[in-house]
Amino acid sequence: MAFDVSPIGIVGSDRAEVVDDNWGSVEAVIDLDASVLDADATLGLAEFSHLEVIYGFHLCDPAAKTTGSRHPRGDTTLPRVGVLAQRVKDRPNHLGVSRCEIVDVDGLRIRVRGLDAIDGSPVFDIKPFLQSMVPTREDVREPTWVASVMANYF
Repeated sequence: MAFDVSPIGIVGSDRAEVVDDNWGSVEAVIDLDASVLDADATLGLAEFSHLEVIYGFHLCDPAAKTTGSRHPRGDTTLPRVGVLAQRVKDRPNHLGVSRCEIVDVDGLRIRVRGLDAIDGSPVFDIKPFLQSMVPTREDVREPTWVASVMANYF
């Protein structure tokens, strides 16, 4: 099966190194590629408060992939859990998904806050966040270890 995925833009940020915490106030710019998208591709996006960004962990070693289990953040006081039960960067496809706040939309340039992607990260897709797409009609369940990992993330 052939599946072609190419970047549609790139993240510009003051954060150039992988850091796990304190993303809440970080502002970044997503510069979309005019050779890939038409000038009106963001028309109407500014009416939304948040968007979801699919991006690549471009600084990860391609050979460094977790395909089994590990301790979250290497913390041996936490239980080993599978790669698909956590949001580790060394995933099989080195892809990240992040919900962030839209600060401004100016043509093919989107300024955001809280995007946990570093400078130079390739952006593969952007979707507006729709509350109606979140299946929170039931209670959300998480293991107890998640609270310690996420305590200072945002």
